[in-house]
Amino acid sequence: MRGSWVPKITSALLLLVLSVPVPAAARPPDRADATAAAPADWTPPLSTRGRWIVDANGDRVKLRSGNWHGASGTWNGSGSADDDANHHAGENAHRVPLGLARAPMAEIVASFREIGINSVRLPFSNEMIHDTRPVTADAVTANPRLEGRTPLEVYDAAVRALTDAGLAVILNNHTNTTRWCCGVDGNERWNASQSAGTWENDWLFMARRYRDNPRVVGADLYNEVRRSVWDDPNWGLGDRHDWFAASQRAGDRILTEADPDLLIIVEGINWTGLPVDGLPHGRPTLEPVRDLSHTLVDSGKLVYSAHFYGYTGPRHTGATGIGETSDPRYQDLTPAELSDVLDRQAFYVAGDADRHYTAPVWISEFGVGGREESGAAPRAWFENFVDQLIAADADFAYWPLVGWHENRRGNGWALLHWDAAGRRMAVHDGDDWRSDAWRRLVEAPARTGHVPPVTEWAMLGPDHGDFVASRRMRALPDWDPGARKAACPDGLRLAGLSHTGNRGLCTDVRAGALDEPGGGHVVVKDERHVAPGRDWASGYTKLQCPDGHFLTGYSVRGAAVSTALCREATPGTLTAPGGRTVWFDRGDNRGTSPRGGDFARGHHKGQCADDEYAAGMAWTGRLGSARTPAALYCRPLA
Repeated sequence: MRGSWVPKITSALLLLVLSVPVPAAARPPDRADATAAAPADWTPPLSTRGRWIVDANGDRVKLRSGNWHGASGTWNGSGSADDDANHHAGENAHRVPLGLARAPMAEIVASFREIGINSVRLPFSNEMIHDTRPVTADAVTANPRLEGRTPLEVYDAAVRALTDAGLAVILNNHTNTTRWCCGVDGNERWNASQSAGTWENDWLFMARRYRDNPRVVGADLYNEVRRSVWDDPNWGLGDRHDWFAASQRAGDRILTEADPDLLIIVEGINWTGLPVDGLPHGRPTLEPVRDLSHTLVDSGKLVYSAHFYGYTGPRHTGATGIGETSDPRYQDLTPAELSDVLDRQAFYVAGDADRHYTAPVWISEFGVGGREESGAAPRAWFENFVDQLIAADADFAYWPLVGWHENRRGNGWALLHWDAAGRRMAVHDGDDWRSDAWRRLVEAPARTGHVPPVTEWAMLGPDHGDFVASRRMRALPDWDPGARKAACPDGLRLAGLSHTGNRGLCTDVRAGALDEPGGGHVVVKDERHVAPGRDWASGYTKLQCPDGHFLTGYSVRGAAVSTALCREATPGTLTAPGGRTVWFDRGDNRGTSPRGGDFARGHHKGQCADDEYAAGMAWTGRLGSARTPAALYCRPLA
């Protein structure tokens, strides 16, 4: 949400249900429309190490980004889309990135570099992908070679121009339909005006389309997931409104079926509940990540994101009138209060080391009115928020980069404006109060240079279905048909289990990857590998890995353990025999300073020490037991 958005809480939801063809094999990106190639100070592809984004050399890359909107839609949803007055702030993008009617693409891209950004979040709609209507001359007056192309082909040209100029591009699925976001508008969820299958397939199409362009670095899966009239999104309930499950599945499909080099960017939940005093409502953002985080098939590809605007708040929609509550807005908070709220809602994900949820956080939208913003509160908020971004050394993307002006007046939110004659007005032209803060932000000292590899911690959550994060196991036949299966990413070992709730914790702490290259897996269903005289859980059923193997996964039926999954280790990395039993059926047993974070809040958990590996698990079927894990068999690493 941004600008003058006001939520529309009505008794019915206008669903713009589209009947669209399968994506056409449109022309590939045309280099003739690109700017001249320019060097960049990073080497693709990008990945993550702990809280940092790094390049192929392991050097930190800070996303200093902006949003170039338009292709996701500017139409407000009522009246003729041909009338500029029916578009947000009167700025009709004509289904393509805004500004192409007023300035050459090369000039726009050069202006991005001039104001200090190194990357662009480039929104699109699912409708845009399928839209075969040619772009008309009035949409691209300053770029006549783009006339007659489809919106997707113009988007191609924008991607190529940006990346040839050395800028990174993050593809952003902003809306289902090509209209302005974000109220009760049919774009509330990834599957609000389309099926989840269509959404996933569109992402595969887009990821494959740009996979040969190494400076297309990220897939920002969906924008501002929020409540519709009747339904809230959720984080982990397993239904069709489960944003956690949908983003986990889409991210894994992109990495395994389309482009393994992309960063997968998951935004938190933007709004739940009805904005009425006395009723539950609020902006969860990334708070649920603390208890349930993503584990993708490729470690080092997950980035979380969040949006913040001064006129909204932790429990405030940003509306005035209908939809407004008495809750404070972010701009009402003191700097200390703002710091606390930002940490709780987002920054903790990057600030807490050695947790299953530790990841970079990209503030992929924030902004404020420009020259015409005279309010003391919005101005103070922007200065304070910039201070917070600098203090956190956070990756960011300003909303928006491009806008229109006439006689230096118009929608002042953009950092760059063009009038109908093509005259540019920029943030640093001398009369924009944001100039000093923006310069301070893009020029702020930040971590640079090499980021050493970090210990990986990852959660397994087969709460409602399979949670197989191993590429190897995904390629093999189902090892326990009918059961819900969980497997650590390749290179990680199982370190912890919960007594109930089916959660697990994976890591490579101390030892790194233990996997024997080319080695196999063993599925254990009984006690055949328990050596005589070494009953480490008397009276309990023990699923123990054979010597030379470590525990890397498990399967469950209901709450009950079904199998243990063991992976062959590189010779000399594991010790056997001997070990210790870690019981956790009556309380937590994770040592005095366990790393990895609480991977099963509210449940008893057991965890091997950092210098150990899990060689087995035990359960009991005695009266009153649900055959849930009760003990781990932990052996020292060699």
